Amino acid sequence: MQKFIKAFVRDERGVSAMEYAILAGIVVIALVAAGSSFSTAIGNLWSGITGAMTSSTPGSK
Repeated sequence: MQKFIKAFVRDERGVSAMEYAILAGIVVIALVAAGSSFSTAIGNLWSGITGAMTSSTPGSK
C-alpha cells in the first residue's frame, strides 16, 4: 500500500491537464467579467447600428 501511495504522489502525468483546466477557468472568468462590464455599451452600439440601417433603407419612411 505504501508503494502505491508513493507512486501516486510522484505521478505527474495529470498535472498538465489540471493546469490547463485552471487556466481555462481563469480565461472564462475574465471573459464573463469583460462581457458584463461592456454589455450596456455593446447594446447601445448595436441599437445605433440597427437604427442607422433602418433609417437608410429605401421605403423605410
